[in-house]
Amino acid sequence: MNNPVLIESCELEPINATCFIRRQDPAAIPHLLSEAANTPDPADLFMKMFYIFGAYGQDATALQMQSKALEFRKLFRIVAPQTPQLKLLALVAAGDMMDNAPLDFLIENSDVQLELLYVDEHLRLPLKVPEHDVMYLALGESPKNNPILQSLSELVKHWPRPTVNDPLGIVRCARDVFGQLMRTAPNVRVANTLISKHTDLAYAGAPFTLRPVGSHAGRGFVKINSHQELSEYISSYKEDQCFYRAEFLEYQSEDGLYRKYRIALISGVPYICHLAISENWMVHYFPSGMELSQSKRDEEEREMNHFDAGFAKNHAKGFAYIYSALGLDYVVLDCAQTQTGELLVFEADSGAWVHATDPVEIFPYKRPVMQKVFFAFREMLARKAQSVH
Repeated sequence: MNNPVLIESCELEPINATCFIRRQDPAAIPHLLSEAANTPDPADLFMKMFYIFGAYGQDATALQMQSKALEFRKLFRIVAPQTPQLKLLALVAAGDMMDNAPLDFLIENSDVQLELLYVDEHLRLPLKVPEHDVMYLALGESPKNNPILQSLSELVKHWPRPTVNDPLGIVRCARDVFGQLMRTAPNVRVANTLISKHTDLAYAGAPFTLRPVGSHAGRGFVKINSHQELSEYISSYKEDQCFYRAEFLEYQSEDGLYRKYRIALISGVPYICHLAISENWMVHYFPSGMELSQSKRDEEEREMNHFDAGFAKNHAKGFAYIYSALGLDYVVLDCAQTQTGELLVFEADSGAWVHATDPVEIFPYKRPVMQKVFFAFREMLARKAQSVH
């Protein structure tokens, strides 16, 4: 195995990534595009376009821009404080905004410099990498990324600097694999999940959920309640499409609402990032109408401010088990609590979004809580940088 070769840090122009762009008024898009078009370096020009189009949901155009950028270069500087105290190199894969952890949100306004190195399963060895303090595996689990993570598993053992997140630990976040790992977890429930083809799917009288393998953010995610619903659903997909089929576990609260927590598990310690409260069983933060309901926001504020003594303490054994089973320094959990008090985990995802971009005038309580998350993330990086590899 050829070890990665460290080279001197490159002089790269910082690129405004998703965190910066999401904070801009949509009216600023023409200015952002004009500014990007005047970039003399073609690699930076196309990568800037990738982030602009991607931030506003134009994924097809964004991916075209990214592909052009990678024809010129594989390394890009995303965050560059004037006097960086810690240099973070993240390995990422080509793809849209859901394929890699959006680290720029986690280190916003910090002293961490972030560079992204694009890799694939056909790694050229020895791999030349710029000088850095910590290397971060930012690829999320997916059918597309998993072969790359498998290829990196041996290389990471010989990395010249401390690393964050084990490639095979990320692979273990796959819904079916994670479900199996949690079978003996104390007071933890995870839906029994299998990968199924069209021909394997049938309705047997009990509701279940389906989603295409590799999908994110609830795309194609449905609950099947009848033969007709199943037939209509699978008719919209190609015959070679595979699905995650999972038992539906009821988690409706006594008041008829559904509650879903997003929690960052950093070095095994849970940190709340939000609580979404919805009338619908499929809970996503913004569709749940949190910005429209003062009572929902009041409850979220109470939960965030008392998380350590409440939810985190009640499920401490479960979080410890998840940390041990995955072996990841950083992972995000979407979870709930059943009426019988169990920790119901929907997903473990090393690439899920954690941010502090909600309007302060509507969510004034979030910023201080999220700063605890960002501080813990920065401290984890610092500990890694000081560790003996």
